[in-house]
Amino acid sequence: MTPSSTIAGEEPEHLTQAARCQAQVDPLAALRAPGDPPWDVYLTGTVFLDIVFTGLDSAPVRGTESWARGMGSSPGGVANMATALARLGLRTSLAAAFGDDHYGEYCWDALARGEGIDLAPSRSVPGWHSPVTVSMAYEGERTMVSHGHEPPPEEPAPDFPPRARAAVASLAPGKRSPWIAEAARAGTRIFADVGWDETGAWDLAGLPDLGHCEAFLPNAAEAMRYTGADCPRAAAHALTEYVPVAVVTLGSDGAYAVDRRTGESAEVPAIAVEALDPTGAGDVFVAGFVTGTLAGWPLADRLALAGLTAALSVQEFGGSLSAPGWSEIGAWWRRVQSVPGQDPEALRRYGFLEGLVPEELDRPWPLRRAVPTIGFGRSA
Repeated sequence: MTPSSTIAGEEPEHLTQAARCQAQVDPLAALRAPGDPPWDVYLTGTVFLDIVFTGLDSAPVRGTESWARGMGSSPGGVANMATALARLGLRTSLAAAFGDDHYGEYCWDALARGEGIDLAPSRSVPGWHSPVTVSMAYEGERTMVSHGHEPPPEEPAPDFPPRARAAVASLAPGKRSPWIAEAARAGTRIFADVGWDETGAWDLAGLPDLGHCEAFLPNAAEAMRYTGADCPRAAAHALTEYVPVAVVTLGSDGAYAVDRRTGESAEVPAIAVEALDPTGAGDVFVAGFVTGTLAGWPLADRLALAGLTAALSVQEFGGSLSAPGWSEIGAWWRRVQSVPGQDPEALRRYGFLEGLVPEELDRPWPLRRAVPTIGFGRSA
């Protein structure tokens, strides 16, 4: 495999017709100027091959065999976020290690050729097999089993990450990632989420890179544990003592956000949908919020786009390939406007979508979707 590369302003040779169609909607078009960073968003992390089972009536029971009514395979891990960002029209660069097995080749092909993601900072590791996650969705939640080995010592993340408007980082309690500080010093806006603190400390001082971040996006349980607050909204306000923008996801209740610099706060309820697979919904939410922020939208609009993209994603298989593009967002917007009896306030909440998606793209177009068997783009 050969890493992809582009020059700022030029279209990658490997960009597919679907990715070109998607890229016609550029949420940052009015802001672009000569001398801008070549990338809108930079990410680094682990790419998994996700195998997702859905349609399970209950959790698997020890000693029995369970049959799933649905199955899909797609790139996972950090690929969820990278794909969601690229499908929203952001120029995305990813640094990751890929195995040189069939799974690694499939993930590389799906991201570089299928989604137009720049993998120049990434590498293929000879003799290293790809990490794999099996996700089982049932009763509105999911259970995951993963397997993988650490890649050889060479880090996929460069000491000096590519110039980008923004970067998304996953903070790890008690650990520092030098690239985050380096990127922030270069003017990159850092958006961060965090995983469950297995140490049980729940100490914000244990997130040393938080001070470099513009926005922090934990879920309600994480936010309350880190702040000691008794409700997620109070936790969001408490977090703004450490980071300018705090966004707390509230599950089925939506999301709440506070911007310390402007004094804005906003809350957007969740959109009711029939969920097929929640894998990657949190990553898609972050991608939507990053997109709206880079476009300079008000806090409530950023939150609404994040919630909408996450809601659309759970109706499809897989984490990365379930992410919606602008055609799907536009189709949803036209559909809700055409349904009689819609709440006028709800329509006003998403009024910022009007005119954003050109009419000629307001139709479905062939997005790559997770499929049961691994296939390459040339044969899919």
